[in-house]
Order: sequence, then structure tokens, then C-alpha cells
Amino acid sequence: MTTPPASHASFRLIRGAALTVAVAGSLLLSGCSGTGGSDSGTDTAGAVGKGRLKIALVTHASKGDAFWLLVQKGAEAAAAKDGVELMYASDPDAKGQAELVRDAIRDGVDGIALTLAKPDAMKAPIAQAKASDIPVVGLNSGIDSWQSDGILEFFGQDESVAGRAIGEKLDSLKAKHALCVIHERGNVALEARCAGVKKTFTGETDNLYVDGTDMDAVSAGVTDRLKQDPSIDEVVMLGADFALAAVKSVKAADSRAKVATFDLNQDLVKAVQSGAVQFAVDQQPYLQGYLAVDSLWLYKTNGNISGGGVAPVLTGPAFVTKTNVGAVAEFAANGTR
Repeated sequence: MTTPPASHASFRLIRGAALTVAVAGSLLLSGCSGTGGSDSGTDTAGAVGKGRLKIALVTHASKGDAFWLLVQKGAEAAAAKDGVELMYASDPDAKGQAELVRDAIRDGVDGIALTLAKPDAMKAPIAQAKASDIPVVGLNSGIDSWQSDGILEFFGQDESVAGRAIGEKLDSLKAKHALCVIHERGNVALEARCAGVKKTFTGETDNLYVDGTDMDAVSAGVTDRLKQDPSIDEVVMLGADFALAAVKSVKAADSRAKVATFDLNQDLVKAVQSGAVQFAVDQQPYLQGYLAVDSLWLYKTNGNISGGGVAPVLTGPAFVTKTNVGAVAEFAANGTR
């Protein structure tokens, strides 16, 4: 997490190589032929009359973040199936992300999938894309903003609903004092998660802001807070890697607190299996990336609009606990959950 963020020049065309995606074996990257080549009579290029479709995925991810690697894997799998070129870029800085969207517009892409962690920053580039007749879909962040920002479709989790579900879960576990740790100030999705927890949890809820680009600082911040307030009996983290750091913080602080988290990855699955993490809420990032790219292909080739343009397509929340984690472990080991 200490690696520098992607720059404006970070657009990467994914093509011409093989990617092992454990869904049904080895899939080809998005620049290679999909399932409907010209010999089959269902060539997607002929469907739109413009040659191979080119789709850009632009997120607010920091470089190397395991969560966003899952989103990217899903997008690559959809691009391979559909026979489109996929351009991926990210920048955690809202202005940088907006410029990457403008780069995609200048590149003449056929569709753009983007996240709305900072919705206001995306309004102008989305309007520019629409003016250029480029369809835009949203994923992951911005469920309360996608329609007002003029986006065609949205794929993700209602973060407020997910937060409220965690608050109710904490009540059922008899927790009394929760610390909700926000690793990116101003990110609407993260703020909504903690607000949701506070809304339904009948115990005390405190928020702690940390710098998510520095995992050592995250661990130190949680450790210090636990030492300062021994009454905290539940630490709610907003990402799998951060939850694993919090496990270390609990030990370092000699705290009795349990750790729960949003989101999932392979190491987090193991932590739930061992009991080091109490539970996780999975929003299925692989599915978000897959659906975002596939939806643009369907829109360009068949005019389909998921959710009819009036409702988001929800990919979560789903609780993963020690009792049901076995059903997820196989896919996490394959690198797709």
C-alpha cells in the first residue's frame, strides 16, 4: 500500500497475452478473440460496424491494491469473452481520475466504466463522454450519485444498507463499542459504510480516520486508539487488507476487541477460517468488473440496459462467516473472490 499512485499515463491496453482466470480454466486477455469470432457469424465488430470495441475501465484504486486486482480480473474475463480491447487505468486522486476519463475520451473508446468515489469530480468528464456519444457505466462507488451524474447503469453494493447490516450483526453478537476505521477521507462509499453501522448498532460507534496508502500508519493508528480506549470491543475495517492489519493492532494493543470487515480476499478468507477475523461482508468485486465491461458490450451490440437505467444492479452485501466460508474458499484460492 506504500507504492505510489498510478499517473495519468497509466492507461494500459490489455491484449496479446494469456491470463489465467480460474472460472473455467485459462482465458485469453481482452485483445485476443472472444467466443464469437468472425468464423462463427456472430462477430461483435460487425454488430457495431466499427471494428473491435474498445472499453476503458477507470477506477480510484491505489496501485497494487488486492481488492482492485479482483475488479480488474473480472473486467478482463468479460473482455476476453466479448472479444473487446480493455484499457485499464486508476488514480486515487479525484482530479487524476477525472483526467484519465478525459484521456479515454480522447482515445476514442466505445465505452467507459468508472467509479464514483468522489462524484463531483466525475460530473464534467461524464458530461464530456456523453457529448462524444460514449456510454458510461458506474461500478463500486457512487450508488447515490450515478443517476444524477448521468450514468447509464450501476453495478455495486448499497454501502448504507451494508453498513446497517453490520450494525445489526454487531448487536446480535452482543458488541458494545465499535470503532469504524475509514482509510480514505471523503470517499462517499466508506463514509456511508460507517454511517450505516452507526444507524443500526445500539452500542457506541466511533470513527477513526487513517491514511490507507500507508499500512504501517493504519496499524499504528488502530493500535493507539485501542490502547487509549479499552472499552472498544469491535473494530470494523473497510477493506480486507486493512482488516488483516487490524488483527495485528489488536494483538499489539493487548485488546479484547474482535475484528470485522467489509470486503474479501484470499488471505482474509483464511483469517475468517482461523477465527482471526470474525466476519466479512462481500460485495463481489470480480463480479463488479465483469458486469461493468459486459454491460457496455451488451449495450453497444444489442441495446441492453441492466436495471432499465432506473435501478442499480446489486452485487452485495453477503456475510461470510466461519460457518459458510468454505463455500467461498475455493474461489478465493483461484484468485476470483
